[in-house]
Amino acid sequence: MSTPVTSTEVAARHLQRSLTSGQLSMIAIGGAIGTGLFLGSAFAIRLAGPSVLLSYVIAAVIALLLMGCLAEMIIAHPISGSFGAFAGHYLGPLAGFLVRYCYWSGTVLGVGTEVTAVAVYMRLWFPSIPGLLWILLFACALVAMNALQVGVYGSLEYAFSLLKILAIVGFLLLAGSILLFSSRAAGMGLHLYTADGGFFPLGVRGMWAAVLVAIFSYFGVEMIAVAAGEARDPRRAITRAFRSTAIRLILFYLLTLAVMLAIVPWNLAGTSTSPFVRVMQVSHIRYAAGILNLVVLIAALSAMNSQLYITSRMMFSLARAGYAPPLLGRLTRAGVPVPALLASSAGIAVAAVLYTLYSTAAFTLIFSIATFGALFAWLMIFITHLAFRRRHVFAKGDFKMPGPPWTTLFGAVLLIGVMITSVFTPGFRSMLLYGIPFLALLTLLYWLRAPKNRPDAVLSIED
Repeated sequence: MSTPVTSTEVAARHLQRSLTSGQLSMIAIGGAIGTGLFLGSAFAIRLAGPSVLLSYVIAAVIALLLMGCLAEMIIAHPISGSFGAFAGHYLGPLAGFLVRYCYWSGTVLGVGTEVTAVAVYMRLWFPSIPGLLWILLFACALVAMNALQVGVYGSLEYAFSLLKILAIVGFLLLAGSILLFSSRAAGMGLHLYTADGGFFPLGVRGMWAAVLVAIFSYFGVEMIAVAAGEARDPRRAITRAFRSTAIRLILFYLLTLAVMLAIVPWNLAGTSTSPFVRVMQVSHIRYAAGILNLVVLIAALSAMNSQLYITSRMMFSLARAGYAPPLLGRLTRAGVPVPALLASSAGIAVAAVLYTLYSTAAFTLIFSIATFGALFAWLMIFITHLAFRRRHVFAKGDFKMPGPPWTTLFGAVLLIGVMITSVFTPGFRSMLLYGIPFLALLTLLYWLRAPKNRPDAVLSIED
């Protein structure tokens, strides 16, 4: 099967197809296992208490449904631009424009979230050194790493993400041994789930509000779709990567939170440091807190690394589609969109300024603003999938999501509910206050500056 191929999509193929299914999976894990789990989980626990476990289950359901929608569309269209290009093809050029720019802006500020968290982690060892110094130092190193050939980047990100996985497995084994064999285990256990106010100490409303943070934690699973344009054997690699990523993320998030809440009372999970470090501090294991702080530092850097990669490819796609300056659509001889990478690094500068001006409030501020862009992109993925299902003809053996269109609609309704909840949740009210005017501004920009009669709604289906 094939459809007409536009010049912009042909140009996009100049990206090097050298990423394996394992590297694709690790890129998604690198983006999803970072600040959301290691530091953001503290916010979720404070909102919901032990019922945060249900919050992460609900968020996992939304993420799994989203991944099913993406798997179908990506296998049909393994191209650069991914769900932004899909929206342009199935919903119209304006939808493609809005999805790409909202996702790009949200992820760029997400990079700022990770680098702000890096400053928080470094404070444990060097409390007297300004956090701005660490932001600039690590930012320059990661931008340089992303300027390498994509195959080298994929190998490095694979190693980073593997280290995070091993660290989480080690944490689970260590925490399990504390619960079973430690002399202090008498005060720990499942009874902490109902102590200090019960399983719902802040009510069902608190549990639902924490879904916002849980959703943020799963942001990154969609990175497989954006990286599809550089995948080796896209159909096979993407199918494998989606399945392995889904299983790993759900197990890691739910198991780590369950064990953590059985060791540390939920009302002691503060936000000044990672709850994982807090578990080690409570256990009184020598040097454990420092070692784990190193792990969460690497996790944040890995997530930031993945996000820089994704934002540069999304900006590259925007430029090749005619929605950004042509300079940002250029590639180096190694096939890397370095101009798009440098433009996408703007989030680091924003984070540095906000951290300098507002310090401890910076993380919450960037977190709230970054969430809207990703939430909007996720919602549009569900909507695009509904249109895709009406028009696409599946070949024998293609991956199919079970239960459409009802599963797709269910995911979209849950996500809309999460977005509405932000209006009533302290710390997240700025999300829609930022997002709605931003959408209006992007729409105006589209009609004023976007090329007329774009062929953006035409995709290629590669065999």
